[in-house]
Amino acid sequence: MTLFEIIILAIIQGVTEFLPISSSGHLLLPAELLGWINQGLAFDVAVHVGSLLAVMIYFRKEIVQMSIAWVTKGFSKNQNTDSKLAWYVIIATIPAVIVGFLMKSWIEDNARTALVIAATTIIFGLLLWYADATAKRSNTLASLNWKQSLLIGIAQVLALIPGTSRSGITMTAGLMLGLNRESCARFSFLLSIPVILGAGLLATVDLLQAREAVDWEALLYGAGFSFVSAYLCIFLFLSWISRIGMLPFVIYRLLLGAVLLWFVFG
Repeated sequence: MTLFEIIILAIIQGVTEFLPISSSGHLLLPAELLGWINQGLAFDVAVHVGSLLAVMIYFRKEIVQMSIAWVTKGFSKNQNTDSKLAWYVIIATIPAVIVGFLMKSWIEDNARTALVIAATTIIFGLLLWYADATAKRSNTLASLNWKQSLLIGIAQVLALIPGTSRSGITMTAGLMLGLNRESCARFSFLLSIPVILGAGLLATVDLLQAREAVDWEALLYGAGFSFVSAYLCIFLFLSWISRIGMLPFVIYRLLLGAVLLWFVFG
């Protein structure tokens, strides 16, 4: 890959990992529009590492507090908000881990098509709009319980279908459960940490098995630009989401879905 291709693909990964707009839909566009080749497993691992570092550094204070609380209070009757939130992230991660382990190969072989991605981009975009427009949006993370966390985790399973958007579907579920926009986004971002870590580890295993030639310079650039774009994305999204709502992302998803359908049927 050229440096320009590395930068563009890394920025796409960093931004779309956290915005509710579908990363898989965007990663199809360079290949369809410009004829770029697949970036390969090594680059995929690198940009995941960049995204993971961004979310962990941004939420470093929360992660430390949750970790300490989980170790010291997580197995006692005297739970606090941080220990509960740590448990909720664990609970919400379990469904995706189980279903992903059982169906990863089938999904990659049967669902990773432009038509599926176009359809899910549009359908789940409309569902996000409905949730944002009709939900009460009055609760914070302090009011979250384990049942609601499990429901968000079950919703996250749908993100295994390309085009759904992991952040989009978890925010949709959170809104439907009455969480306000910022709380939905924060829980979605915290929930992304074990998911990105797991995806990165799986990609690393595949990379080691494939024994792919490694371009370390490309990997460093990829991880770096993914980190910067992801960090800025998280910061700006949390700063703006309470004011702008989900409608701009819904409109964008509909336009992206239309472009993908044009590639399929045009």
